Amino acid sequence: MTVIQKKEYRPLTEATSITYLQKLGYFTNQICESVEIGDGNLNLVFKVRPVGQEQGLIIKQALPYAKVVGESWPLTLKRATIESNATKIYNDLIPNLVPKIFAHDEEQAVTVMEDLSHLQILRKGLIEKKSFPFFAEHIGEFLANSLFFTSDFGTTPAKKKELELTFNNPELCDITEDLVYTDPFFNSETNSFEEELLEDVQALWNDKVLQLEAAKLKLDFLSKKEALLHGDLHTGSIFTSATETKVIDPEFAFVGPIGFDLGQIQANLLFQIFSRTEQKEEILDQLVTIEKVFNETFIRLWEEHSVRPFNQVELIKEKLEGYWIDAIGVIGCECIRRSIGLAHVEDIDSLELDRKIAIKKEILAFGANCIKNRFTIGNIKNLISDWSNKS
Repeated sequence: MTVIQKKEYRPLTEATSITYLQKLGYFTNQICESVEIGDGNLNLVFKVRPVGQEQGLIIKQALPYAKVVGESWPLTLKRATIESNATKIYNDLIPNLVPKIFAHDEEQAVTVMEDLSHLQILRKGLIEKKSFPFFAEHIGEFLANSLFFTSDFGTTPAKKKELELTFNNPELCDITEDLVYTDPFFNSETNSFEEELLEDVQALWNDKVLQLEAAKLKLDFLSKKEALLHGDLHTGSIFTSATETKVIDPEFAFVGPIGFDLGQIQANLLFQIFSRTEQKEEILDQLVTIEKVFNETFIRLWEEHSVRPFNQVELIKEKLEGYWIDAIGVIGCECIRRSIGLAHVEDIDSLELDRKIAIKKEILAFGANCIKNRFTIGNIKNLISDWSNKS
């Protein structure tokens, strides 16, 4: 009997990333250079290219711990396979909106993918006040296609259950549950905020209505199995240009509530509304366009591809309303956690202190309002109208 020995996991370096690719048959007999380009919290990312060429390949390797904390916070390497599998599904559904995957090594938690370095991370571009005229339409299409075709409307019961097994992602779901729905709402040691915010933060912790509504949203996150989610869809996980949009990093993917993906991307766009002193209209338009394109595309996909006799358009419209009510609540949680939780956003934290504090106070109040009044607000259009009237 042949015994196959598993290779010991070893983190790559700039030097070994080149060797790794050449063993796979890429860039053989070429002199290559490798640069570590990752600035995330969980992974190593290298760009490898032949000397003299602009484009190359990207190697992403999951680390067995969170970089943002260190080895005291261990993490499963399975998340690399989760990410690879999700990206492959996205390549089948919306190939123009995600990177191509060329190879995946489960033992070493390594994925080789398309080089997107000709594009810019959306968050950076927005902070620089660049315009991305097709972004909102692209994201609306990404969300509608990825969520419809992995929902009960667009896939069979058997395939839906297969998705739940394939994307069983308890460790990263626990991180989201803690950092988004739990820790910001009490005096957790993971929280991080300026002392000038203490009075506002304590008011949140003492708000019983807010606590209850946040707990309801947390229960939805734990119990709703509506579709395959990206699970971490923010402006730092999207590459863009004036004409292209590519969604990356679905390592938090799992089958959960549709409103979660909708709310996360909208919240991270809203940080630009709060931080900007001008050019806000463009972002406001993007928020509305994402909602509009998502709704219209989801209904069209239901009309053309529904696998079950859900033949009443009223049912779909009612479900869409529910998704956006959930999304408003997620927006609120994301606003609060990105202001006082473990992981902040550059949009706000790069501002000078006095202005940052003032804006964070505004964001905390806005987030609490979203959570407590999500059923009254109902959708993005109403949220923007309500916010504009109060500004």
